[in-house]
Amino acid sequence: MPCILSAFADEAGVSCAEQIAGLRRAGFKHIDIRGIDGHNITVLPLEQARLVRTQLDAAGISVNMFGSPLGKIDLADDFQSDVTKLRHMGTLAPILGCTAIRIFSYYNKQSQPQAEFQKIALQRLSELAQIASDLGLVLYHENEANIFGDKSADVLTIARELRAKWGNGKAAGGCFRMIFDFGNYHASREEVWQCWLMQRDVTDAFHLKDNVWADASTMHHVPVGQGGGQIPRILADAVARNFTGPLTVEPHLQHSAAVAATGPSGIANAAYSKMSMAESFHIACMAAREVCQKAALATDAG
Repeated sequence: MPCILSAFADEAGVSCAEQIAGLRRAGFKHIDIRGIDGHNITVLPLEQARLVRTQLDAAGISVNMFGSPLGKIDLADDFQSDVTKLRHMGTLAPILGCTAIRIFSYYNKQSQPQAEFQKIALQRLSELAQIASDLGLVLYHENEANIFGDKSADVLTIARELRAKWGNGKAAGGCFRMIFDFGNYHASREEVWQCWLMQRDVTDAFHLKDNVWADASTMHHVPVGQGGGQIPRILADAVARNFTGPLTVEPHLQHSAAVAATGPSGIANAAYSKMSMAESFHIACMAAREVCQKAALATDAG
């Protein structure tokens, strides 16, 4: 069975119509909704969600995942704000036909001791997992700079603590799974292949994002396969291990409003700054399709 190949289409345009156009041009049949029609997925009004579903259905596009920012707040911030957003996405799930939600694992801006950071982050993730289980949702944790799940060793701790308990230790079941983001590990100055060797037994999904370090302090994003993310090599290994999970293109070639709202690392790539969002999005999608094809990874985008 081919893997789902999706994309954060808010990097093609703000409106649902622009996002559909970008996906159809690339031959994609799935979308990860992060921002659409001026709303973040965590606060998308129900009536607007119904309109979005009507447009997506007409275009033959399904929702792969909600690209929420849950877990991108500080330990000192009100955790209930994330709980409220998760419950709202639970009401969106039947409307948009999606139960999968991308999450993170919290910042530690006050520099609490690492043991305390880990304790609170895992406790919050456990509470979110319990709510997700009750609501029939599935949480997908993404590694990200400066959150608890930044470095590979801490991501593995999350997998052992959360995925093992709430995911039944396998991608096909449970409500807690793991996303491997190539570009985020490279941005954190880790050796991405070694991260993969640590994570490959607990990886349920990929985010296709790549980047290069221009110098010691400057990093910018490039189409997948053109940076330091070791993407072709890792995807080929994933194929050899019979990987069947979803892959999501996350271009970041331009810092659109949608991207800027996520607090991305690195600077916008000047090579794409004069292009339209639609054009740079298409370049990113075509690069992703090519790298999947070279790795012999079958996707529903061909």
